[in-house]
Amino acid sequence: MSTEKITAEARTEFGKGAARRIRRADKIPAVIYGHGNDPVHVTLPGHATMMALKHGGANALLELSIDGKAQLALTKQIQIDPIKRHIEHVDFVAVTRGEKVTVDVPVIVVGDAAPETLVVTENSTLEVEAEATHIPEQFEVSVEGAEAGTQFTAGEITLPSGTTLLTDPETLVVNVTAALTAEQLDAELTEAEAEVGIEKDESDAEIAEAEAEGDSTEGDADSE
Repeated sequence: MSTEKITAEARTEFGKGAARRIRRADKIPAVIYGHGNDPVHVTLPGHATMMALKHGGANALLELSIDGKAQLALTKQIQIDPIKRHIEHVDFVAVTRGEKVTVDVPVIVVGDAAPETLVVTENSTLEVEAEATHIPEQFEVSVEGAEAGTQFTAGEITLPSGTTLLTDPETLVVNVTAALTAEQLDAELTEAEAEVGIEKDESDAEIAEAEAEGDSTEGDADSE
């Protein structure tokens, strides 16, 4: 896992007004927790931080230079504006080289399962313990050619050396099932609609068919 180097500025102004001023200057307010110390509030360069977090993934590790002192910081939470999609705030945990940390690592499914199957990711992350500077970016599960009924549990996923699985090994991660037929999908949809009280309007084809049946019945009656 690579470590991105970012120059940070110590921050002494707090509150919403100060945060807005920081963001207007294309910078990001952040805080570093951990090691029994008081939280350290810093300001980060906007574009460089965004690229570092994007490159590092869910558990990006940054080497922050604060007043000339280096501090390894593990990303724990990123607040993103829901509309503008820019980073509003970042929470870090202070770590040291060689220190073991507990993190959630994403699970990525690769490959194509057998025809007429459906691949379901039951758990998208695994909790593991790893050295702060050797956190896996992701775990891959290959479903290439997997038949319906194939399952992958947490304990079956290969972990790199030095990484310890904390998730229950029996936890189902990926499940390969038989794909539903069109008839089964329609039946499930109808059942779901009935449960919530949704009444479907008759289609034009169904109305026409009903009218045709009615005309046929009347014709039979007249012939009698």
